[in-house]
Amino acid sequence: MAPIPSRPTVLVTGASRGIGLAIVRILLDDFHAKVVTISRSISPELQALKDQYKGDVLLVQGDVSEEALKQAPSPTALILNAGLADLAPVATTDRAHWLRTFDLNVFSLINTLVPAIPALRQNAGRVVFVSSGAATGNTAGWASYNASKAALNSLCRTFANEEPLISSFAVRPGMVDTPMQAAIRTEASKGLMKPDEHQRFVDMHAAGKLVRPEESGYVLAALAVNGSKELSGQFLTWNGPECAAYMRK
Repeated sequence: MAPIPSRPTVLVTGASRGIGLAIVRILLDDFHAKVVTISRSISPELQALKDQYKGDVLLVQGDVSEEALKQAPSPTALILNAGLADLAPVATTDRAHWLRTFDLNVFSLINTLVPAIPALRQNAGRVVFVSSGAATGNTAGWASYNASKAALNSLCRTFANEEPLISSFAVRPGMVDTPMQAAIRTEASKGLMKPDEHQRFVDMHAAGKLVRPEESGYVLAALAVNGSKELSGQFLTWNGPECAAYMRK
């Protein structure tokens, strides 16, 4: 096995906004990592990080994971982040609805994971799957999102069993204050959910109880850099006791 790089190189998907953008900033500021991002678009904030950190950031646009790995062929970690919540009751969905959700939330992440496996084995690397409480939930209108996050947890468990040289973690990041949460609180979403379930999201926001992206994002970044093999394959809660060592001090 080749020497493991002393400085982490982390590939992050879904990095243009929300928790993905926060993770990139934390990796650069707190962990002095090199970062490769894959996202559908390059936001002004992401471009600003590229301009600030020069050669430490590589931005790749689109579903082009193999191209990203050509540019940075030896990642020490992946943070697989995607969050399409296309709300609809099961009775109104069709095949296209389910394919849309799974294409972004599962299949695109597998497209990033598979070509990176040889480098991750060589580097005794880590994979952080950004999951959700929805993986074990049953919120009405969320069937495809819930199922996609449950699939991600299953992938993490199985991958951890198959790849003993790689540590894998599925993490529930909490109810994070992101554009996705803002979309859930709209009147349009209200019509696709049970009233009491929709109101819960409105009330959490009004009470200031949403998690800041920088809070759970720090735990995700720390697991990518320092996550313990003992936690591999588990579904972790960002502020649970098992993640206490990875929270910002």
